Amino acid sequence: MKYKLIIDKNAEEEIIAIVHAPSSLTQKIEDLVCNFSGADSIMGDKDGEKRKLSFDEIECITIIDRKVIAIDNNGNHYRIQERLRDLENVLPSYFIRINKSTLANEHRILKFDAVFSGGVDAVFTCGYREYVSRRCFAQIRRRYEGV
Repeated sequence: MKYKLIIDKNAEEEIIAIVHAPSSLTQKIEDLVCNFSGADSIMGDKDGEKRKLSFDEIECITIIDRKVIAIDNNGNHYRIQERLRDLENVLPSYFIRINKSTLANEHRILKFDAVFSGGVDAVFTCGYREYVSRRCFAQIRRRYEGV
């Protein structure tokens, strides 16, 4: 396999991949290229202090008391100005919807835990728990069946 990167500030950006057949690698490359927005962080506000939150350190983004909140890997809550549906278009493909009001970083999900009521919770590495809707859980299962 050959790899070639040409950096030319005057040229239009273009990515071309020539392969013999589609594979999981080509799918990952396509997802990366299509979902890349140029951003790797968002601004969060905690107690009047603004902080740049890297996508990798965010466990999930959810709605609490009608406010968009990002929860980081230490369990801290940061207020985000953007709407959840707008963030869905900016975030990398490893952020998955787990219910109507939560986007989760699938790399930060420790496990899925069955609860007494018959539902499923996503347990994050920081200890935060969020319920997973049946519809989203079915999509997540389908996503991992091919792995």
